[in-house]
Amino acid sequence: MTQDFTTNDDTAFDDLQRRCPRLGSVVPFGYCRTDGQAQGPCFKVLDCWWERFDVALFFQQRLSPETFQRLTNAPPPNKVASLLDLIQQAQQRLKE
Repeated sequence: MTQDFTTNDDTAFDDLQRRCPRLGSVVPFGYCRTDGQAQGPCFKVLDCWWERFDVALFFQQRLSPETFQRLTNAPPPNKVASLLDLIQQAQQRLKE
């Protein structure tokens, strides 16, 4: 049976938690769904969450076809750029 997430709230799975391979600590799905910002899902969200629920269908029903295609074909970011981005996010959180 196919899960139907179209009527569910976008935040229905936000409290689920797992260890993040990028950050090395436990994070909720809500963080992965927005990559810690409002910029969209983390590039690893499909790899990380497929065992907990049908995360691909969840995003397929919420993203435009183009955005979903980018997510499914997203190459990993450059390590240095990724680290700099994480440092910048941490600095922003400290300011808030």
